Amino acid sequence: MSLSDSYGESFGRRLNARARSFATRALPKSTIAVTELRYDHPEFVLSTPPIEEDAFLLAVHLELFERYEYWEDGKAAPISTLHPGDTIVYDVKRKPTFHLNSAFHSVHFYVPVSALHAIADEAEAPRIDELHYRPAVSHADAFLRHTAEALIPHFAAPSHLNQLFIDHYMLAVGHHVASTYGALAPRSRPKVAGLTSRQERWAKELMSEDLSGKLRLADLARECGLSTSQFSRAFRRTVGESPHQWLIRQRIERAKTLLRESEASLAEIALGCGYCDQSHFTRSFTAWTGISPGRWRRVQ
Repeated sequence: MSLSDSYGESFGRRLNARARSFATRALPKSTIAVTELRYDHPEFVLSTPPIEEDAFLLAVHLELFERYEYWEDGKAAPISTLHPGDTIVYDVKRKPTFHLNSAFHSVHFYVPVSALHAIADEAEAPRIDELHYRPAVSHADAFLRHTAEALIPHFAAPSHLNQLFIDHYMLAVGHHVASTYGALAPRSRPKVAGLTSRQERWAKELMSEDLSGKLRLADLARECGLSTSQFSRAFRRTVGESPHQWLIRQRIERAKTLLRESEASLAEIALGCGYCDQSHFTRSFTAWTGISPGRWRRVQ
């Protein structure tokens, strides 16, 4: 278990806030995580500094924080205002602290330097050790804001998420951070080739054997002899959709077969198609087809 208190439940305990999170280890020897924080009752004290580590936090604030008082390495930054949708960057090793003088709701992306190194190594680019930012100065980052907003509903039911979905989103965040804040500069333009027919067949077979989505991108990539990012790009180029989108499609197609050809209950079909419960199955099927599974069965 990680000793970091900059993501997950330990992050929430440090700030006395409610925290929900998920993480990926799609990159070698590294973790990229996202945590939703809700802090409802201001205590008007200085936040506890995090455990010192070589990592960054990029926080998307979803509510107005009118008077943001911030310190880095004990030095006060100019007082600022965080507006809904704003992104602010923290360097964890510089002991960021702020005054807990306001309720807040935020989504924090945790990106350690080890992840930035892995991304740069794969791109054959110089390693990234620092991100470009100004302490306590927020800015608009449309990608991180939209990603945070897209993830909000999933924090309420993390068991409904498949690991391929988490890996896909967190890997995209890592690459965005490296490019936008770390000036990722590949020495040569990366070649994006598709999967061989054998790699495609094997990857699809592995995912079809376990529709629950517990299989990780890193596992699929290793089976195909590729890095995680290479596999993700190659799969999309070959198949026309990401691995997690393909997995959802297979779930829906299997569900249709069972609805049409069996008398199994919706709860039984949900479990047989990799869903954790019937309600999750119903929401996913309806979102994908525009009709509930019960109604779909009746009109067949």
